[in-house]
Parts: sequence; C-alpha cells; structure tokens
Amino acid sequence: MAVNATRTDEQVQTVSKRRTLARMFYYLLAYKKQVVAVLTIMLVSVVITLINPLIIQQAIDVYIAGEDWHGLKRLGIVAVLLNLTLVLLVKMRMYIMAKVSNEVLLTIREELYTHIQTLSFQFFDSRPTGKILARIIGDVNSLKEVLSNSVTTLIPDFITILSVVGIMFVKNWKLAAAALSSLPLMILGVAFVQSKSHIRWQIHRKKGSNMNAFVHEDLSGMYVVQSFGAEQETKQIFEELLQEHKDSFVDAVRYADAFGPIVDFCWGLGTMVLYFFGVNMILDGMLQVGTLIAFGTYISMFWRPVMNLSNFYNQLVTNIAGAERIFEILDTKPDLTDGETACEMPEITGAVSFRHVTFSYEKEKEVLKDVSFEIEPGQTVALIGPTGAGKSTIVNLICRFYDIQHGQVCIDGRDVKSVTIESLRSQMGIMTQDVFLFSGTIRENIRYGRLEASEEEIIRAAKAVHAHEFIMKMEKGYDTELKERGAGLSAGQRQLLAFARTMLSEPKILILDEATSSIDTHTELLVQKGIEALLKGRTSFVIAHRLSTIQNADRIFRVDNGGILELNSFEEIEK
Repeated sequence: MAVNATRTDEQVQTVSKRRTLARMFYYLLAYKKQVVAVLTIMLVSVVITLINPLIIQQAIDVYIAGEDWHGLKRLGIVAVLLNLTLVLLVKMRMYIMAKVSNEVLLTIREELYTHIQTLSFQFFDSRPTGKILARIIGDVNSLKEVLSNSVTTLIPDFITILSVVGIMFVKNWKLAAAALSSLPLMILGVAFVQSKSHIRWQIHRKKGSNMNAFVHEDLSGMYVVQSFGAEQETKQIFEELLQEHKDSFVDAVRYADAFGPIVDFCWGLGTMVLYFFGVNMILDGMLQVGTLIAFGTYISMFWRPVMNLSNFYNQLVTNIAGAERIFEILDTKPDLTDGETACEMPEITGAVSFRHVTFSYEKEKEVLKDVSFEIEPGQTVALIGPTGAGKSTIVNLICRFYDIQHGQVCIDGRDVKSVTIESLRSQMGIMTQDVFLFSGTIRENIRYGRLEASEEEIIRAAKAVHAHEFIMKMEKGYDTELKERGAGLSAGQRQLLAFARTMLSEPKILILDEATSSIDTHTELLVQKGIEALLKGRTSFVIAHRLSTIQNADRIFRVDNGGILELNSFEEIEK
C-alpha cells in the first residue's frame, strides 16, 4: 500500500455524484416521520405563498376597481392571518430539520469512527493520522447544510417552481413563455460552472487534509521541533500548506460565485421580456393591469426558488467532495476479518508455532522468509537482532495485526486465521517502547487492561510491578488526572503504569517489545521482579537490546536477513 505523506494529495476514487447523493440522503430514511412532517409544513407554506399573488390580483381588479373597501379589509385580514401562519410554519420547519440533520451527522460520524477501528495497521501505516481526523470531523461537518436543505429547499422549491409554471400557463401562456424565455440560457451556464467547480472543491478538500495532517504531526512532535530549534522550518512549511489551501479555495470559489450572477442575469432578462410583452398587451386591451402585476409576483416566485436551488446546487458541488471522501473510507474493506467459519479461541495454554512463514509489508521486500519455529507453553523467548530485521514483525503476526502471505501462524495448534480476532487478542498482553496513556485518572488507565477489575485487583497489579509506591506519592493517588499521553510523568513512570495495565489483563501470551528501554537502571532493578512475576507461567516474547532484560530467557532467537537462528547459550549473543 502506497504511503501518503502530509504534503501529498490524497487520491480519491471517482464515483458517480448521483450515487453519492443517494447514499447520503439514505440516512434521512431513519427519520421518515420528521421528514414527512417537514414536507407537510412546506406544502402548506407553498400553498400560502402561491395564494398571495392571487390575493393581490383580487384586491386590485375586484375590490379596489369596484371600490369595495369592506371586502378589501376582510381580504387584508385573511392575508395577515395566512402570512402569520407562514412565519410560524417556517420556524417549525427550521427547528425540525436542524435536529434531524444533526442526528444524521452523529450517525455518519459514529459509523465512520466505528469502521475505522476495524481497519488493520496497514491502513494507518499508509496515511497520517491528521488526514483521518480531517474526514471524521471536517468532511462530516460539511454535510450539515446539504442534509438540511435537501428537504427544506430541494423538494418545496421544486414544487413551487412547478406550481408557479402551471399557474402562469393556465392564466396566460404567452406571458408565461415570455417570462421563462431565459431559462435555457441559465441551464447552460450552470452546467458549465458545475463542471469546472466540482474538481476544484475536490482539490481544496485535499489541501485542507494536508494542512490538518501537518498540524497534527507537528504538534505531536513539538518536543522534537523545539529540541532541534526547527520552529522556523516548520513555520515555513505550514505557511506553504496554508497558501496552497487558500489558493485552492479562491480557485474553487471563483467558479462557485458565478452561480448567483448567472441566475440574476437570467432573472432580469426574463423580467424585461415579461414586461415588454405585458405592457404591449395592456395597450392592445388584451390584458388587465392586475394580471400583469400578479405575473410580476409569480416570476419573482419562480426565480427566487430557482436561485435557492442554484445556491443549493452550488452547496452540493462544494460539499459532495466531503461525502466522497467519507464514503471512500466506509467502503474500505478491512483486510483483517473473521472468516465465515471462525470460532472463539479457547483459553490459551501458550504453544506458539510458525510454519514456513513468509511475510512482507510491501510486495517487493520480504521481511520474513520461510521462518519456522516451535515454542512450548510457559517459555520465555528473547528476540534479538539489528533494527528492521523483523523482531516486531514476528510478535505482530502472533497477534494477527497483519496477515502472512505464505505459511501458518498457530497458537495451541490453531491457525490464528481460524479464530475470531477479538477472542485471540483479548488473551494477549502487549507492551511496547512507545507507551500510550489516555487522558483520565491513573485508575482508569490501569483498569483499561480489564474494565471490570475491582479496586483491590488494580492495586495488586500496581504493587506487583512496583508502581504503587510512586502512585501514592502523587497528590490524589490513583485519582490523579493524567494529561494527554501521560505528559508530566517520567518515561519510567509511564512504563510502570503500562506494566500494571498489562498485569491486570492477565494475558496468556505476553509480548514485551523494548518495554524497558525508557526505564533508568535504578527503576529497572525495582521493576525486574515485577517483570519476572509477569512472565511467570506465561509464554512470553521479549524484544530488547539490554542484555539484563533477556538473560533469563529460556530460548534466544537471532532475527536477521529474513530468517531466524536459535542461539544455544546467552554467551553467544556477543559473538
């Protein structure tokens, strides 16, 4: 899988806009009652709006012409009541659709986040975290107005246009044809602008994703940035990305802003043609003044929803790129899934075997080549070798974080592909050099190893790895709130909390991947007994460069050049 860097534009597959829209609007089906209520409100609102010009015509041609002032007063009261009702209905419609659109966004964001958690490490290895965040947050937020306006604008305005056209042709087809004479010109103009605009909004989304990815990476690595005094370099890169983002926005908006002027021009042109023919018809005695005024109102009622629809279409073109990016992630199938015949993994005893395993992250470079070994339950296995030799790859394959190309990885004689991923990983404990602690209390971070654990079990696990002593020296003990990633704690303290978390999970197979590299010599002496307790009775794989960490291992494997060589004694390591 190709790696997408922070400054590399993402490649998004081209998908039919119609399909994307249908899929986006599908989420509204879960709120059929609310949508029907809004449509009913909009139907009543359209009827009231359509009646207003008829009231004006009646007032001028009948009541004013006939000097029926009492009838005009009654008609005025009816008009006021109708329009007050219209205002109330508009408020109700806005409230209901705002609530529905927010619920839909919540559903999409939850689906997206849940799906992302099912994807394998290869997905996360191939793109910066910031680009994933851009889709979960920014792209989902971009759909809010589209979802809301799809009901409140698209359907009612379309009905209004059809109704107005129908009324105009019934009343006077010649005036109707004159009023709509500029419509073909508008359709051609909008189609041209859309073809240019959509691709530019796609580019803008990509540039925004690049900027988001860089900011996330830069903030996460701020310690390194400041340590090397690289603030000016990162500032320059950010400014370049910001400029690209701004330029892409200006380029996209230049076309998007053409929608309004096109409609305005055609609106004005159609109005001029209407009044030109209308005035001549009045002079020829073929038309009453009230009818022409009513047509003037109707042509506004026609072009106003056309303007709304063009704005909605513009909004759609602007934000459909976000929908495409969201659905691309949702359509990314997990490459690690439970097979149809996968069963629950029974309680693991700890026998691990690799049978002619070949694995590569990229097709052209094999990390492991025809590797085979057998590990008995309860054995501690040390993996040594140069950086990049494949030590971490071996333990990742045991946990099935990746699938192998050839061979079998078996636990207790069962191929790891034949059991469910959750039942397999739930019986394993993994500790790495890069300890990750969540924002929350120390208690919550330790309990993450087993959420149903009691207070006594948490304390027992902390004592076992010698973490209890430094925890109790803190102001609030186990209730101490940790900052993001455990900021404020020493590297050794973070490692001890991770040990306690792993101890609490009671894993059947334990993996220590450079897990003591951040612990100083004094702390390592304290925690060594805890490690021994953690290793006792469990099959364990230990990756470490410190000889003290692996000197009590039952077996030692040297990993290099894609293969494994078992050493006969601890003394052979230095040879």
